[in-house]
Amino acid sequence: MAASGFKRWIVVITTVSAAILELIDTSIVNVGLTQMAGNLGVTIEDISWVVTSYAIANVIIIPMTGFLQNYFGRKTYYIGSIILFTVASYLCGIADNLWMLVAFRFLQGIGGGALLSTSQGIMYDAFPPSQRAIASALFGMGIVMGPTLGPTLGGYIIDNYHWSWMFFINVPIGILAVFLCTTFVEKQPYEFNIDRSKIHIDQIGILLLAVGVGSLQYVLERGEADDWFDDHTILYLTIVAAIAIPLFLWWELKTKSPVMDLRVVGRNRNLAIGSILVFIIGYGLFTSILLFPLFAQRIVGYTATKTGNILIPGGAVALIMFPVVGRSMASGVSPRIFAVLGYLAFILFCFMMSNLNADAGERDFTWALLVRGMGLAMINAPLINQSISTLKPQELPTGIAFTNMVRQLGGAFGVAITNTYIAQRSAVHRSDLVSNLQPGDALTTDRLNAMAQSLAARGVNALDSVTGAYRNLDAIISKQALMISYLDTFRLAGLFFVVTLPLLFLMQNKKMDPAAAKAAADAAH
Repeated sequence: MAASGFKRWIVVITTVSAAILELIDTSIVNVGLTQMAGNLGVTIEDISWVVTSYAIANVIIIPMTGFLQNYFGRKTYYIGSIILFTVASYLCGIADNLWMLVAFRFLQGIGGGALLSTSQGIMYDAFPPSQRAIASALFGMGIVMGPTLGPTLGGYIIDNYHWSWMFFINVPIGILAVFLCTTFVEKQPYEFNIDRSKIHIDQIGILLLAVGVGSLQYVLERGEADDWFDDHTILYLTIVAAIAIPLFLWWELKTKSPVMDLRVVGRNRNLAIGSILVFIIGYGLFTSILLFPLFAQRIVGYTATKTGNILIPGGAVALIMFPVVGRSMASGVSPRIFAVLGYLAFILFCFMMSNLNADAGERDFTWALLVRGMGLAMINAPLINQSISTLKPQELPTGIAFTNMVRQLGGAFGVAITNTYIAQRSAVHRSDLVSNLQPGDALTTDRLNAMAQSLAARGVNALDSVTGAYRNLDAIISKQALMISYLDTFRLAGLFFVVTLPLLFLMQNKKMDPAAAKAAADAAH
């Protein structure tokens, strides 16, 4: 039964905040890795485990949320997950060595995994059938705002406070969320008398899922840093993933009570196609959030705080657009129209970014990020709506969990592809740039002489000034090669969207009738 008035909006604020918290923590630590590494006395490669452990825990638990909600009850599971997330956040903040921090981040990821799918189901229950599209839009807002706010908030904390506050900030919000959920979120009828003896636990499916998806996530997160298959761990875990994931798919299609009913995906065209598109959105969302800060800080020279502040206008546009899109769909506008417009906007964003250079100013970035904000607002909720619009009520929890897992994997693939592609393209461009520096070339000689004279004017002796000039020229070439590789990577992301755009027109353009929408919402627990 839908909530009303004040209670409904308390539920909305609570669930969207919980979803944003979970997604912020996928990206907030990225801008603080250098400070964390120095404080804990470890290398940048070691501290990246703080990101990897959270992502692995997240991608393992998300597809199991439907089963866990049925077993423990949605409200109990949701509150328990918020408590785990909050306690783990505090423990992360007080951790005084790397492996304690990594372990607590893993626990935080386990708790955070429920804050997506479960929040979405609770949100749907708070709205009457005629306003489900608004619920989708509000939840989609949280999906986009989380990764966008992460670097902004993280940059501000790193520039002004200790890194531990990136975790402590979750504690009061988590405590408030527990209180609000306890007070305002209602249990579903089935939650009052759960007979767990009749619920089959798919132990083999859970094991294969954890091993297969966890191994895959590790490979994607650590592959570039560890030289891919030159590293034995990456090689072995790739083999493990290549065996466990097909076995998981086979087992889930074979067993009578699967932890994730993949037959739903196989027999539903909208969900199957929608999952591919959601994967691309995850790729685009996380890649753009990774690429923009790198470009702004390493090429243009912005601080972490300034980089984060530039993201705010685009996020504000998304905030404004989400309810507009939701209300428009609720009034009968086809979700496909918004999805196509969102896709086109993201393509435009990628190619706008691919035409910038080291002289780009705030206005250039702001315009591109405004386009991105509008695009993400128009594509997330409509695509989720279309993906689940043809599901039966009892199939909705699987559909929601599957799309959330796919989006996370899309982000992981995006980060892996981006890091690898940047490294490869940077090497290629550096080689091309160096090949243009011919011995005796007048322009090169003049540039080196000017740099040497500049160093000499600052008191550097003649020999060291010449050596310094060559070193400075090498740094300029490396920076130019890196910048061009970033531009190439934005073009690659745009190309992924161009290639998958036609899939939107293969989805059935169906609007859920009110009765089906209500039944579907009731099943989203």
